[in-house]
Amino acid sequence: MANILSMTGYGKGEHNDGKRVITAEIKTINNRYSDINIKTPRHLRFFEDNIRKILKNGVQRGRIDVYINIDYISESDTVIVPNLVLARQYKDAIDEIRTELNISSSVSLDTIIKFQDVLAAKEDTQDEEELRICVEEAMQNAVRNLIQMRLVEGVQLESDIRSSMDKILCLIDSIAGNSKTIVQDYKTKFEARIKELLGSSHELDENRLYNEIVIYADKSDINEEIVRFRSHMGQLDSALAAGGPIGRKLDFIIQEANREINTIGSKIGNLDIIQMVIEIKNLLEKVREQIQNIE
Repeated sequence: MANILSMTGYGKGEHNDGKRVITAEIKTINNRYSDINIKTPRHLRFFEDNIRKILKNGVQRGRIDVYINIDYISESDTVIVPNLVLARQYKDAIDEIRTELNISSSVSLDTIIKFQDVLAAKEDTQDEEELRICVEEAMQNAVRNLIQMRLVEGVQLESDIRSSMDKILCLIDSIAGNSKTIVQDYKTKFEARIKELLGSSHELDENRLYNEIVIYADKSDINEEIVRFRSHMGQLDSALAAGGPIGRKLDFIIQEANREINTIGSKIGNLDIIQMVIEIKNLLEKVREQIQNIE
């Protein structure tokens, strides 16, 4: 039996190798597919494929936002590299503007180095393997914490869904019980209405009355719908017991259950049953909303 996981969660992980501290944060919300968005410092972007693989091993579905940050403990891990080509282009552009606008002041070094990417902090390539290990350890820690939070919420979602299921099954049992007297109630009311309209002096045509009752009984028979509805609730129970990434399966089951209860409501004119149908539909909608958060 696998665990049921919510698609909503947060996990944070760190790894310190004595030279640097990598921090990984993961935030997830519900989504029909797996939508991964990664934000890292520029010189860590070549690790994004590894980050995606780690995520896919632990998270099946949802919108996943990942934030990676690096703090250097030792200066020896980084080198500051000037982008001379870019710096020269910035200077030439400023000189062109200065000449065109007849500005006498000259461009300063302070101005040039403030432009984006003129100076870049790069990891020492000799330590690339150490950096990879550090990033992956931080990610693994973050994923573990994320899954733990999603698991806790998954347990609560299952509990809420099962509570709604218990209420739904009690209501469907009541509908099944009340439906047994519907035909007889209809016959009694139909006879009384005819006598009211025609008076007691007119004899009832038993054959026509019988045919009318048979037609009504056939139209109002909801036994098949109740059997199928209970079957869907059984499938819902089995899927919850099995666990795992079952969100889409649960959503399909609830759609089918809604179809059956709508048919029951359209067949029956009894006010008590209609009220119970409405209550079941409200509970099914609550369950459907909860299922949207299940992986």
